[in-house]
Amino acid sequence: MTAKAFISGCAGIALTADEIAFFREARPWGLILFKRNIGTPEDVCDLVATFRDVLGDPDRPVLIDQEGGRVQRIAPPLWKSRPAAQFAGTLYESDEAAGRRMAWLQGRLIAADLADLGITVDCLPVLDVATAETHPAIGDRSYGHDPDMVAILGAAAAEGLMAGGVLPVMKHMPGHGRAVIDSHHALPEVSASLSTLQKTDFAPFRALAALPMAMTAHIVFKAIDPDQPATTSRTVVDSVIRGQIGFDGLLMSDDLSMKALGGDVSERTARVIDAGCDLVLHCNGDMTEMRAVAAAVPTLQGRSAERAAAALSHRAAAHPLDREAAEAEFMILAERSGWPPAAS
Repeated sequence: MTAKAFISGCAGIALTADEIAFFREARPWGLILFKRNIGTPEDVCDLVATFRDVLGDPDRPVLIDQEGGRVQRIAPPLWKSRPAAQFAGTLYESDEAAGRRMAWLQGRLIAADLADLGITVDCLPVLDVATAETHPAIGDRSYGHDPDMVAILGAAAAEGLMAGGVLPVMKHMPGHGRAVIDSHHALPEVSASLSTLQKTDFAPFRALAALPMAMTAHIVFKAIDPDQPATTSRTVVDSVIRGQIGFDGLLMSDDLSMKALGGDVSERTARVIDAGCDLVLHCNGDMTEMRAVAAAVPTLQGRSAERAAAALSHRAAAHPLDREAAEAEFMILAERSGWPPAAS
């Protein structure tokens, strides 16, 4: 498909005339949705269909961050609430099979919710390994402190998504768990040694390196590149993500709108591409910034285009699901995990 190497947001629950004209000309690889874009199910379906109609591509990727817990773009009362990842980790610690099943069912049920709306990519699983100092921006979004457990539960969630016809995006590569500040507001720096990072933070990503897509972290790893965050570091992308982790799938940046990155959006876009990311992610729906990103980003081509095509080839038709039975089983497991927490 003809596309430029970026994923864009939009402003509201329906595309404006300016957005339609912009998408028709700029031809982003995909669209990402946030709570500001969610009306009724019919509204979301119309928004997704309009985006694809404008581009003349019925399979154009539409993404969302639908994790559970604090990160649920589609939410009650029109959709079911889902627990944060930490609850599956808690259950796993007492019953490994039940924890894996809970993570798989959560992925499968989220996929069913998204597929109803035409959304084909979910930015899940979160493979960040928690530490005692992990900032609440990640917090209970992590499955826990054990890299092996994070990998096992992340794999289960990804498998559940793909069984429902939705592609996963693992994040935040090569690991956000040691950040002690929120990269939405400032640039975190991690001082852990390379050997420590390899044993813990990188391990879940290495275990799941065959997944089709990943998102970077806006974090400086001083032991690897003391000057640039992972998103804009050629050293991190080449040496760690492509090298030590062994990920050869489609790599997208985290959101360019976040304040961890310096410079204007044009400069940020150029640095992301120069670092070796395949796609730039820009989420806030600001038309001035969207135009600047589109002007600065290249056409998706070469190895990046091959990775994009390979990633999309992983998507298959959803497996059959008895949704009522799956929801009932999931709730039994969720209650065993301690979700929902008792009201204080």
